[in-house]
Amino acid sequence: MGATIERTMKMNISSNGMKRTAMMLALAITAAAGNVKAAVTMNWRSGSATNDPAYQMWAADYGPTHQQRMKWWRQAKFGMFIHWGIYSVPAGVYQGQQSHHIGEWIMRDFNIPVATYAAYAKQFDPTNFNAEQWVRIAKSAGMKYIVITAKHHDGFAMFHSKVGHYNIYDATPWHHDPLAQLAAACRKQGIRLGFYYSEAQDWHHPGGAAANKHPEADLDSAHHWDPAQKGSFDDYLKNVAIPQVKELLTHYGPGIPAVLWWDTPVGMTPDRAEELLPLLKLKPGIIINNRLDSRHLTGDYQTPEQKIPAAGLKGNWETCMTINHTWGYESFDHNWKSDETLIHNLIDIASKGGNYLLNVGPTSTGVIPQPEVDRLLAMGKWLKVNGPAIYGTSASPFGHPFAWGRCTEKTGPDGTTLYLHVWDWPQDGKLLVPGLKSKTQKAYLLKPSFLWWHKELPAANGADGVTLTLPKSAPDKISSTIVLKINGAPEIE
Repeated sequence: MGATIERTMKMNISSNGMKRTAMMLALAITAAAGNVKAAVTMNWRSGSATNDPAYQMWAADYGPTHQQRMKWWRQAKFGMFIHWGIYSVPAGVYQGQQSHHIGEWIMRDFNIPVATYAAYAKQFDPTNFNAEQWVRIAKSAGMKYIVITAKHHDGFAMFHSKVGHYNIYDATPWHHDPLAQLAAACRKQGIRLGFYYSEAQDWHHPGGAAANKHPEADLDSAHHWDPAQKGSFDDYLKNVAIPQVKELLTHYGPGIPAVLWWDTPVGMTPDRAEELLPLLKLKPGIIINNRLDSRHLTGDYQTPEQKIPAAGLKGNWETCMTINHTWGYESFDHNWKSDETLIHNLIDIASKGGNYLLNVGPTSTGVIPQPEVDRLLAMGKWLKVNGPAIYGTSASPFGHPFAWGRCTEKTGPDGTTLYLHVWDWPQDGKLLVPGLKSKTQKAYLLKPSFLWWHKELPAANGADGVTLTLPKSAPDKISSTIVLKINGAPEIE
């Protein structure tokens, strides 16, 4: 216990402000006195109680600026995830055998030796990569931000890192830094850019963690399969992860990265998380997800993966999903989700107060597969009309979905606007908003911005809620939006 107090005091005095020093010293003294309950505070992100030292550090340094830093992200609602690396060279196939998992895990799934896998870099020559085009695709899809894999679990840096030569600039025939090109394109086109970084799992560098074929497994050297991977995890953090994160936070200009997206915190104890947290001060406006520490306590938002929580989550959250099965490119994966599914996912997530981070997996030549592009453009076409019902909205005040669709909400000085996303158009022309007791100001169909005139829809209050009388046919076969304006906050039974 004495060593813990001494370490805590030294860490705070040497690298942090007086506010956190006082907090951490008080917590240490309280714990030393045996009054553990007094050392427990509330996690402002999730609402749960915690005395985790990494969280205490996070809350003292970054909690006060959380609301301001998150403003743009809450407005954005929709972003592009990009999983791209040398795993796109084997494209899900090793020694003639197709992977049954996901493309970026192929090294782990087949326990490919370090040297064998590293040789894929010599075949990685993405001469068709066009940063401007990628950003245009995202923008045309209605996406407001991009998060790309700067380094995945295979340990290969997709930027010009000075930490060794295992990176896209030094180890491939291409000799470019795609992050620099994307940074310039995003800045030009008004899209925010974030970086994914695997802080713990690294199957190439000695000492990097390796999960037991599952992201949340404990750190265990037995999970390594090649002697070249053996080493000290703490040395790996000191010599690889920390200096590379510094590079990512300082090499790409103001505002980039806007997001740092950690992943699979295998072995990331509070002490280890604390070593990375101070780096965020290099980019004061940055936001991070909750995958830095193994208990998922630090960070600005939660990250459910490949699922939409039935009732949403408390606080800020973002569902990340694939368009087909895999994240990284697999040549044989053609299991594409439909336009309808993707648009309904976006609406469902927004109606529960979350963001949608939708993934693309480019090929080794630098091309986003056309089926992914087609679906993104379809989403963008829908958002050109219905974007006001998604961007900047909050969760439905009803707390549950409707049989006919979903609801999002905006509040303002003139009252509340409810956006009714109608998936199943009523054949009798009558749409019931169950439980709504508020008097309506007006209701109308959301139309393209150039059609400024809106024909009002009849609305009537009844015992069961508000009933709207609709046209015979739905304006959009996937989801049509009705704007329902009411005075004040919604009155819901």
